[in-house]
Amino acid sequence: MDYVFVKWIHILSSTFLFGTGIGSAWYMLFATLSRDVRAVAVVSRHVVLADWVFTATTVIVQPATGFYMIHLAGYPLHSAWIMWSIALYVLAGACWLPVVWIQMRMRDLAAEAARTQCALPPRYWHYFRIWVALGVPAFIAFVAIFWLMVAKPA
Repeated sequence: MDYVFVKWIHILSSTFLFGTGIGSAWYMLFATLSRDVRAVAVVSRHVVLADWVFTATTVIVQPATGFYMIHLAGYPLHSAWIMWSIALYVLAGACWLPVVWIQMRMRDLAAEAARTQCALPPRYWHYFRIWVALGVPAFIAFVAIFWLMVAKPA
């Protein structure tokens, strides 16, 4: 495959990955803070679906296209910007994996609260705090990865 085509796929998939992540986080955060149980139930259901449809697929496409571009361009794998990008990607992934499970629990708790017309239970709020705590370093990691991809510092 041609380098420009692979780069286009890489940029497109990173847009889906980052865009889905930031958009999902935005709506999940503000639906939760509204304390509107029905809204939280709907939003959390769609956030979990978006994670499986967009995030899970692009998590695979990103390293595949990234490593292929490194190969095509002849960059040494041990370049500092590449090593930092990989480390930050692993960090973001280590944050994302538990977030997937947490979001599914939050979705289920919100659906049950909506069904029974009750407030979100304390366990939901416990998961929410962990969700935020894991989301912040993942967001920072992705912003740094974008900078590394563009600047390719020595």
